[in-house]
Amino acid sequence: CTAGSLCLVNGSHDWEGRVEVCVSGSWGTVCDNNWDPTDAAVVCRQLGWGASGTALSNAYFGQGNGSIHLDNVQCLGTEQLLTNCTHSATHNCGHSKDAGVACH
Repeated sequence: CTAGSLCLVNGSHDWEGRVEVCVSGSWGTVCDNNWDPTDAAVVCRQLGWGASGTALSNAYFGQGNGSIHLDNVQCLGTEQLLTNCTHSATHNCGHSKDAGVACH
């Protein structure tokens, strides 16, 4: 996968799902600490699904597996890529806190 690329997994529609992000060649999830509509909007815009989104927490779209790549994501809303937002690369999360979005 390409660094910084995103995909939405396990949604009922293409425009919603668990957020997975490519870091160092592997897909992983995002922890929901500080996850909010501004962060969701950056995801939705990056994927071409519109300029706003609902932030969903607590593995709303099911638990991922593998690495948890991002935590404490705090976007300003202007970023082109989610990975450009301020975030922690370390986390204290389990997959029960995987973040999701529904774009609209």
